[in-house]
Amino acid sequence: MKKIAALLGILTLTVSCRTTGTASSDITLKNIFKNKFYIGTAMSLPQIYGKDRKSVEIIRKQFSSIVAENCMKSMFLQPEENKFFFDDADAFVAFGEKNNMFIIGHTLIWHSQLPKWFFVDKDGKDVSPEVLKQRMKNHITTVVSRYKGRVKGWDVVNEAIMEDGSYRKSKFYEILGEDFIPLAFRYAHEADPDAELYYNDYNEWYPGKVAAVIKMVKDMKARGIRIDGVGMQAHVGLDTPSIEEYEKAISAYAQSGVKINITELDISALPSPWGTSANVSDKIAYDEKMNPYRNGLPADVQANWENRYQDFFRLFLKHKNSIRRVTLWGVTDSQSWKNDFPIKGRTDYPLLFDRRYNTKPVVGKIIRLTETK
Repeated sequence: MKKIAALLGILTLTVSCRTTGTASSDITLKNIFKNKFYIGTAMSLPQIYGKDRKSVEIIRKQFSSIVAENCMKSMFLQPEENKFFFDDADAFVAFGEKNNMFIIGHTLIWHSQLPKWFFVDKDGKDVSPEVLKQRMKNHITTVVSRYKGRVKGWDVVNEAIMEDGSYRKSKFYEILGEDFIPLAFRYAHEADPDAELYYNDYNEWYPGKVAAVIKMVKDMKARGIRIDGVGMQAHVGLDTPSIEEYEKAISAYAQSGVKINITELDISALPSPWGTSANVSDKIAYDEKMNPYRNGLPADVQANWENRYQDFFRLFLKHKNSIRRVTLWGVTDSQSWKNDFPIKGRTDYPLLFDRRYNTKPVVGKIIRLTETK
């Protein structure tokens, strides 16, 4: 009788899991996507150092890949020329190794979160192309060499192309022109010939950007320069982009001969502020309109948000042969950069685990999508 009762208990738990959309303890994102693509998350310093214990438990249980949210950006790694700080990055890599994870370095060359000294001489004037090349090479070589064979993939260049396909007018571009991108990839490959190398960007589905990135990929391949993947950040909302637009971009990148990395996935449930009035007198009304769900999502919005996540994961599963990894940009809603952006006080719900570290029902629904894929 005890055996029968135990079996009935297991059956009840299984049915409950399937009914409520939550996953049983043995069915996790990491396990269910094991033979499809890596499933990952960004890590903050409290998680890297084990201070946010509940998040760490989720990361170990649910994810097979990790990326550093901030500590591998150049302003933190090399705040002063030739004075490197590796403590946080070392701890991040050690966490990944201890937990057998596919470790991603983010990011080597980016116009933002960059130390002020990088582009200027002692008089505050722009450095020459030769000096900038040397600084790039020194930074990339020092960082990539340190983690050779340990960090498996690098976001080599981040956010260099605009939505219309033009190059961002960063100091990298102003001083070196388009060639700063292939130079960065050359330096990274020389430092670790076995590491995967990626170009990463947002609004990655805009046709002009897609065309420019594909041209860049093909040009580098024609020159014998290694590039393994394109990172599609996937910071998306409930309405934009459409699944059709996103699928078109995935297919186009894949046809250029690189793998797809979904690198910073989060889905905002809030209305987009872009294009609304910037008049100071409208500020109070603007704030209220743009922060409508302080105490949680209404049922209809929650349902739309869950459907949106399922639509994207259906798409990822459909193109699993082209996708290397899918990485969420954070673990819980409380960690997300979407809070307070672009308006102070905004409360968003873009991730798979809530502010109390609970698994959201959508996780079970995502897991069930794999049953037919």
